[in-house]
Amino acid sequence: MTDEAESGLHLNRRGDTSDLPLERRVPRQRTCSCFSQSRPQPRARVGFHGERQDTSAPGWRHLLELIDEAAADGREEFRPLTQLSPEERQQIITLPPSIARLTAVKHFVLYGSDLVRIPPEIGAMVSLERFTPYTSYRLHWFPYEITRCPNLTQSTVSTRALFGNYKLRPPFPQLRPSLDSVADLEPGNLDPRRWGATVTHGCSVCDRPIEQSGLHQVWISLRVATDVLPLLVNACSAACVTALPGGARGYNLVPHKGGRVHQPAAAWD
Repeated sequence: MTDEAESGLHLNRRGDTSDLPLERRVPRQRTCSCFSQSRPQPRARVGFHGERQDTSAPGWRHLLELIDEAAADGREEFRPLTQLSPEERQQIITLPPSIARLTAVKHFVLYGSDLVRIPPEIGAMVSLERFTPYTSYRLHWFPYEITRCPNLTQSTVSTRALFGNYKLRPPFPQLRPSLDSVADLEPGNLDPRRWGATVTHGCSVCDRPIEQSGLHQVWISLRVATDVLPLLVNACSAACVTALPGGARGYNLVPHKGGRVHQPAAAWD
């Protein structure tokens, strides 16, 4: 976990692109105004990013090709952003489900991305040992499925960008009421501003199809590798919510719905 100089948030600090030719270096990142990442703002009005991925964009198509190549050659380190042009990198706000095929990757580098969400398929990256989305300042939460990566022991995350982080304690987005049935919902076409993502198919806990059950969303903060991460759980039932582990020390110990939930005091430095 690394926090140095995080108060100067939107500078171009994408270190793993520094050896690229000038014309391929990354321009200034998009800014994010969800909450202050430099001072405590416990009553900030926060929500999910509502952007949808443009799957017709050249950057998206190029990323799909890079994932196909990495899956085919079994590489152990994957740095896709360094192989995209500056314009292509800014077109990527999430990752495709095909990252599930990257079962040989041990180090996944997303340094300085414009990502706003990561799909649950990251849990299928069974060889993952190191995860580096550092300086991805628009990435405020992670899917609970990341806890399925059995070998993940090292991470480098911009702590101040996370919901509920111990330094600033920004709030968590208020989640929708739990549903015992999704008959009136399209799990394959969700509003990301309401649900956090555009798609949810399987229960984060038991993997049961959401379409055959309900949708119970909760937040939980757990230590994943080096960092305590805010994790969004898409559970199929209240029983699966009950089966979740206790939260990390110094954070909410039970799953919650976000909003005005009480948090420990910020360790503002």
